[in-house]
Amino acid sequence: MAAADDSRYYNEHDDRVGGPQFRNRRGRGPFRARMHSDHQGPRPRHRGGPGGGFGPNPRSRFEDDDGDVVMGGDMQDGSSQRRYNPYGRSGRRGDGRFERDRKGGGGPGHRVGGASGGGGGGGERAGGKKGWFKIIIPYGKKYEKKWILTALQNLCPVPFSPVKFSTEGHRAQFYIEDASTANALAKISRKITDTEGYKVIVISNPCAPPITDLKPEEVESLAKCMSKRFLGSEQSLDLSNIRTDPDLLSQNTDIILNRKHCMHAVLKIIEDNIPELVSLNLSSNKLYKLDDMAELASKAPNLKILNLSHNELRSERELDRVKGVKLVELWLNHNPLCDYFKDQPTYISAIRERFPRLLKLDGHDLPPPIGFDVEAPTAIPPCKGSYFGADDIKSLILRFLQQYFSVYDSGDRQSLLDAYHDGACFSLSMPFSAQNPARCSLGEYQKDSRNLKRLKDPSTRFRLLKHTRLNVVAFLNELPKTQHDTACFNVDVNTYTNTLLSFTVSGVFKEVDGKSRDAVRAFSRVFIAVPAGNSGLCIVNDELFVRNATTEEIRKAFAAPAPTPSSSPVPTLSAPQQEMLNTFSLQSGMNLEWSQKCLQDNEWDFDRAAQIFTQMKAQGKIPDVAFIK
Repeated sequence: MAAADDSRYYNEHDDRVGGPQFRNRRGRGPFRARMHSDHQGPRPRHRGGPGGGFGPNPRSRFEDDDGDVVMGGDMQDGSSQRRYNPYGRSGRRGDGRFERDRKGGGGPGHRVGGASGGGGGGGERAGGKKGWFKIIIPYGKKYEKKWILTALQNLCPVPFSPVKFSTEGHRAQFYIEDASTANALAKISRKITDTEGYKVIVISNPCAPPITDLKPEEVESLAKCMSKRFLGSEQSLDLSNIRTDPDLLSQNTDIILNRKHCMHAVLKIIEDNIPELVSLNLSSNKLYKLDDMAELASKAPNLKILNLSHNELRSERELDRVKGVKLVELWLNHNPLCDYFKDQPTYISAIRERFPRLLKLDGHDLPPPIGFDVEAPTAIPPCKGSYFGADDIKSLILRFLQQYFSVYDSGDRQSLLDAYHDGACFSLSMPFSAQNPARCSLGEYQKDSRNLKRLKDPSTRFRLLKHTRLNVVAFLNELPKTQHDTACFNVDVNTYTNTLLSFTVSGVFKEVDGKSRDAVRAFSRVFIAVPAGNSGLCIVNDELFVRNATTEEIRKAFAAPAPTPSSSPVPTLSAPQQEMLNTFSLQSGMNLEWSQKCLQDNEWDFDRAAQIFTQMKAQGKIPDVAFIK
């Protein structure tokens, strides 16, 4: 296939249209060389012949765009070869290291045909077939390692052992130390079809030997060098421009920190020898990514100062790899990323987003950070009880709630007409959920939910509001019958004046009939009320929010006994007990039901019951409902 077509395959990764009609298409532009399918006569010789030169035809050098690889899976060893440059333009001459191939004969670095299966470099040098090749599979990351290697081995006529198989970006890659094997692998490009119908592209490039872990003697030299650069009094380590360190050069130890194995060796030495490190200088090391420093926070947990200046970092997102380090000082000056911010505040904000405790950036003091300096794990303080603001407000609200929910749970809510203002307004909402209403078990409330995140139509929003007390109470009568756990009510007063009172009551209730019988719900209800003539409250706005109760809420629901409100004593008490009960209720402020419970729990010992009551009230363990009379 022509290299122009290969460009489409590489970029779109869709070879399902690569039928014979495309394979017979001639190339265009600077790639206009003859295809294998165009040869009608005897097979032509290699370019340059066995000796490795370009041969007598000077035009062939310009027809061969010196890219990374040829994608010619259909070509044979003797066919004309064209390399594929995924970033090249038609007619563009190569540059950089590829320009050398255009100057003069082959030379010692000249690639010869056949090593990459139709292009790409063969790495077969004049005088031998040994050499390292990088085998690249675009979009190979999505394949399992076992599947792709087995598929290649099944079609490759030469057995091979992949070295350092890895993925980088979307591609998979490994190394081969043999020109003929690399050539055979490149020839099976686009001959493997994956489960989605795409052809698997195989690219072969000559390369330097793959980087392996440092040898023990190299690690020892590095450790000695780091020891000399470590300042114990300040717990600081200066590894700036470490590649040019004389001690390392004298030992022929090449330490390049933008290589994974070198950075990992440095971090390992830090972990084993100076885990208490406070300051680390990595400036002038040509670092362009920080992926290999992801474990820095665990290797040096006390690190506070990090110098990454004079490197090649192009994006602040690289800092995400080390944002687990609790830095107070960071140096990033003379990195390309510093030029991408429109102003200094934007720059500081982006860096401080990763390191909220940062106090100094590039040598400049920063304003103190604003935030919560909370060390994890920290237990969240327990929720406090109800807030009323004043005792008279508390008494008024508790009396109102006792009366309101007594009627609400009675089964006949028509008597609630007296609790609402003539122009009252009511709305119901529940959490937004894409689930089927029946599945989330709130179907009884779904059709009337006025969740503003879900409803955008103004007319629907207005329709779901219930206006006037008659419509409000009529709607309340349609809701499922309930039993509220008044003992666990939590009340918060939002605002109160002489003419208006707004408060929120939260708690749980269970449904007592219908298909959701005994289902426990959680609710939050906001009442806005005005004073009524009988020292009570009259509701002008009522907002009810209903959701499914959590497991913990269900476990705690109805745990405390909720005595039936009554204004008369239980008739089974004796006369002395009845007198004691009335006295205890008067002195404690609790209603008769809770006063009786306290006395019974203490075997009708008045003094002991009074002592227990005082202790529990001081600890806030007596619910507000106990004081509703």
